[in-house]
Amino acid sequence: MKKHVVNEKELRYIEFLNREMDKRHHTSLEDNLQYDLLKAGDLRAIEESEKILYSGLQGKLSDDPVRNARYIFVCGAALASRTAISGGMPSERAFNISDLYIRKMDKLNTVNEIHALQIDMFSLYTHEMAELDKKSVFSKPVTLCMDYIYHHLHESIPVQELARLTKLNASYLSTLFKKETGVTISEYILSKKMEAAGNMLKYSDYTYAEISSFLNFSSQSHFIRVFKKQKGITPRQYREKYYTFVTDERGNRQESIPEIF
Repeated sequence: MKKHVVNEKELRYIEFLNREMDKRHHTSLEDNLQYDLLKAGDLRAIEESEKILYSGLQGKLSDDPVRNARYIFVCGAALASRTAISGGMPSERAFNISDLYIRKMDKLNTVNEIHALQIDMFSLYTHEMAELDKKSVFSKPVTLCMDYIYHHLHESIPVQELARLTKLNASYLSTLFKKETGVTISEYILSKKMEAAGNMLKYSDYTYAEISSFLNFSSQSHFIRVFKKQKGITPRQYREKYYTFVTDERGNRQESIPEIF
């Protein structure tokens, strides 16, 4: 078997040290959440990224704190740029953003400065993803509707309210929305509710009843029927497929999600 620079003895030793000092890396579930949110242009990605950056669970890539922060920054820039590209950002723009931020980071001399710049970089990528499709495809009235829907998924969203917001006739707005997006307003609202429900099932312990209530469904059974129709599987099956487990601050597995059905 080929010998590598990093060997099994070193790996076992660092695992031992981390256990002794109650240290762990953040989980793949925690890491994936910030990038899933970035790809969707969800501004909660910024808060999630900041939480992970200051969690103390980042890897130790160097004994020097500033150099360690630089390495983590470069890793974050690479992942953010590729996530943005997979979400539709032109690759040249995504790589240019990454390159420019890395060059700016290279001139900084403190951990706090580097961390602040990393949050700023993540913020730019997330805002760019949020505006990506809107700038190139949708008119101002349709964009206003999309923004309103995003921020009011927990409420009833009548077409009349969107018409009032855009100062357009409800019938004309409905026609315009369908023409530009390919779906009706009600279909778009439902798709966004299902997207939010999917994230809640993957990344939280909320019960199906709580998710149903939060997304303003008339009943839990109605939510389950709609979710299955949209996703092809039930909320429980979706959670079992995509949700792993909750860990405490030491990385220990906690109780699994309570069974409801």
